[in-house]
Amino acid sequence: MASATLNYFIAPPDGSRAYNRAYDSTTGKPSRNWIQEPHEMQIEDVRGKEELYKLDNAGFQFGREAPKHTSFLNDDEIKREYYPESIDLIKRITGATQVVIFDHTIRRRVPGLDDNPQNRQPATRVHVDQTPGAAIARVHRHLPPTEAPALLRRRFQIINLWRPISHPAEDWPLALCDFRSVDFEKELVPVALIYPDREGETFGVKYNPNHQWKYLKAMTPEEFVLIKCSDSIQDGSVARLTPHTAFQDPNTPEGAPPRESIELRTLVFYD
Repeated sequence: MASATLNYFIAPPDGSRAYNRAYDSTTGKPSRNWIQEPHEMQIEDVRGKEELYKLDNAGFQFGREAPKHTSFLNDDEIKREYYPESIDLIKRITGATQVVIFDHTIRRRVPGLDDNPQNRQPATRVHVDQTPGAAIARVHRHLPPTEAPALLRRRFQIINLWRPISHPAEDWPLALCDFRSVDFEKELVPVALIYPDREGETFGVKYNPNHQWKYLKAMTPEEFVLIKCSDSIQDGSVARLTPHTAFQDPNTPEGAPPRESIELRTLVFYD
């Protein structure tokens, strides 16, 4: 068990719509109008009982399968080599019939550096990548207009495939919140994600002392976690999403190399 500070969401005091500006051209820095609220939380290491946590009950699922592609230095090579094997992996685990990868992010932590488009750093606030509306917009954005309506009539999800690269992720590991401890209606707040040319929408997460946080200590590059960001089944029978965040683990050994990781973001469809 680790005790660590997690950064939660407080809505803008003036009642305006919360936003993150992904890139502010006047300053070159991201900006936001909501407040970050740190809270000390217990984060349980689930190594040895990973099997208890599945995409449909907790909203995340750990696994072990070494990737064939291991360098993660060249975007074209990643798309050519890592994308196909990852599509196959996700299909095998979920039973999905179609998986579309729409982007990937490599994070290599540089101590003292803030997150920026050129050097992505671990995300240090509790969040969910997409709201249900933003998930539907992703389908329309990444699939032909002739295909999207039929695909949206079936079950679809957005799932991230996250894994460490180069060495175990002892430094700033990833914490995942069990969906069964989340109040979807009361604790998740839409936050506009404003780009120069478009707008997305994520969820900020309000603090709840009962949130159940989990992590897999010292995850290796041979291990991965699937993180559910959205699910079109919304009747309460399955987990809809997983709030997540990086955190500073007080148990990190001195001299552990800075975290390096890759996440693929995928649209997942079922027959």
